Amino acid sequence: MKIIPDVIWILLGVVIFLIVMMPGYHQRAEAVQRAAQIKVYSVEKKGYVMSEIVSKTKEEWKKTLTKEQYHILREKGTEPAFSGKYANHHEQGVYRCAGCGLDLFRSEDKFESGTGWPSFTAPIAAENVRNQADNSLFMRRTEVLCPRCGGHLGHVFDDGPKPTGQRYCMNSAALQFAALPKK
Repeated sequence: MKIIPDVIWILLGVVIFLIVMMPGYHQRAEAVQRAAQIKVYSVEKKGYVMSEIVSKTKEEWKKTLTKEQYHILREKGTEPAFSGKYANHHEQGVYRCAGCGLDLFRSEDKFESGTGWPSFTAPIAAENVRNQADNSLFMRRTEVLCPRCGGHLGHVFDDGPKPTGQRYCMNSAALQFAALPKK
């Protein structure tokens, strides 16, 4: 009866060999690897770049984020209004994801919404945020996520100023600010 398991292993080896040696296998493997990348706008490069998706375990996120950042970015929490360091912040620069550093918003698009959270009329580029339906807390809202690490950033509403009419209402703890060099 030992012959049957040996035959199975031999057949499995032959199948794997054939799959690896089949024409197009390496192209498919490269396509899968490219799928782990996204196209985003880089302020530093002044154009679109391909960027690796950031994937970490719960333990890895807890090591790299503060407790508040972890709660907001990974558990979809919200900081209290008027408590975040960027709610009344007016320096010129770029607001990035606190989880992975992706460029999200420009200071020129920030405005005082009176809500107590940093608010922006638009992201740096549509590709630099991901929106999804959020029906939690018995409300219909649109959640804003980082497309690179999946971190919860806040919500977007249709009550913002012109020209977009949008209010990207973000959690300060989900953001990192990078000042632009003086010209």
